[in-house]
Amino acid sequence: MRPFSDHEVDELLNATEGNHFEFKEAKNRYDFEEAAKYCCALANCGGGKLVLGVSDKRPRKIVGSNAFDQPERARNGLMDKLRVCVGFQLYEYEGKRVLVFEVASRPVGLPIQVDGIAWWRDGDSLVPMSESVRRKIYMELEYDFSSEICPEATINDLDGAAIEKFRKKWSDHTRNKRITSLSNSQLLCDCGAITDKGVTYAALILFGKRTTLKKQLPHAEVVFEYRSKEVAGPAAQREEFQEGFFSYDDRIWELVNLRNDEQHYRDGFYKHPILTFNEDVVREAVLNAVSHRDYQLGGSIFVRQYQSRLVVESPGGFPRGITVENILNRQNARNRLIADIFRLCGLVERSGQGMNLIYEMAIKEAKPLPNFSGSDAFFVMLTIGGKVIDSKMLSFIKKSDAKLLDAMTTDDYLLLSALFLEEDLRSVDPARFKHLIELEIVKHSAYGVEPANSGIIFAVGNQSATNADKMPIKNADRNQHILDYIASHGNVTTAQLAQYLELSQRTIRNILKELIAHGLVEKLDNYRRASYATPPPKTTP
Repeated sequence: MRPFSDHEVDELLNATEGNHFEFKEAKNRYDFEEAAKYCCALANCGGGKLVLGVSDKRPRKIVGSNAFDQPERARNGLMDKLRVCVGFQLYEYEGKRVLVFEVASRPVGLPIQVDGIAWWRDGDSLVPMSESVRRKIYMELEYDFSSEICPEATINDLDGAAIEKFRKKWSDHTRNKRITSLSNSQLLCDCGAITDKGVTYAALILFGKRTTLKKQLPHAEVVFEYRSKEVAGPAAQREEFQEGFFSYDDRIWELVNLRNDEQHYRDGFYKHPILTFNEDVVREAVLNAVSHRDYQLGGSIFVRQYQSRLVVESPGGFPRGITVENILNRQNARNRLIADIFRLCGLVERSGQGMNLIYEMAIKEAKPLPNFSGSDAFFVMLTIGGKVIDSKMLSFIKKSDAKLLDAMTTDDYLLLSALFLEEDLRSVDPARFKHLIELEIVKHSAYGVEPANSGIIFAVGNQSATNADKMPIKNADRNQHILDYIASHGNVTTAQLAQYLELSQRTIRNILKELIAHGLVEKLDNYRRASYATPPPKTTP
């Protein structure tokens, strides 16, 4: 037992009780099982100290503890239960004994348990660890379920037509004619789908027969639904795919394309067509879901098509380390073997780059950026908007040199989109436009940044943008969309306009205020019943 220094006492008494410190008075004794639970929670939270002989309520005081008169024996018992390193220190302060158990952190990918229960701190309470926390811990090992062997599967459980389709894609992509002459077993060995130990789950997910998948991995299905209305209820069309991916991938695009409406955008006096759903984007979204869903969870991948948007929902949250904020800059394939096989046959260029393509194509077609609203720890929900939201941006991109567009990075596309959609760029460093300026996609001026030959100047940083007539720049394109919609529909609400243009109601209200000020729109009623209409024509006396 060694004396406490004043510094150590002050540090201990002011420490925050929670994930890394637990204080108990334990003046005479303390239950060993209770100590094991708290040490378990400390280990699961990254390690910490169980302090006996200090009051847990502030202001803390050293009260002294006689618990565990043989601390070495208690330490060994805790290590036997927890299977992590536990140390201890005995301190003396003003004649009072303080016992501190120092608990190491749990191993990577493994929650610590006591008698089958992984204890965890929830505020001031000690509770069994939730399933969502457990899953996050298990995922730390970057476990690739798709590379595991399915013990009951054989090569006869794989569909020959699906294998041949993969063979052709692989051969065409690599221009390697040798692939066409390989036996099925050698082909699948070469791509890693089967090994000397047996058939992997990746092989079943990509090439499996319907009867086999329904038996071995019934939730590894993709469900397509077409919904003509937003309200809940049965889908207008539904197809379920419970076979290997290479048996149904083309069919999903065929179903989407059945109702792929043609839109038109204006460029001067001319109108040009554009499809609501881009084939590359749809295929990439499905590939992404198949590659990254959690096959150890129940639930299916859903591809839900609405009139102007596509929603792809897949079980499992984002892979470890991936968030909405960093999804374009970080890659972590949950099912690496599946992703590698897709890459071999050219379905994806580089593992993890599919989302960049989806973002870039959305901007190239002047459509809303991908939206992950509704995603949580158990499901990722990707919404792809199909409606053109800015004709000027689309016209500008269509007129740009294709080679220059190919040289643009995803960040370049995001900057270009931010310009045309008039996002607030006052906090953006003008240096970020360097690459776009080098490509001559935009040019810098004293007033701001101007997309080449567009005649529109946008403020960046602290600049104040003006057009050639030195008048403040407005987004007349969106204004005209609103006026056209009101003219064709009569009285409308902000909610209807927000859904039509896929903008926030706040943005819609700001545009309407401007239109009202110019006498182009009038507001009817107030507050919740407010609607907007074209004012009646003025009569001359």
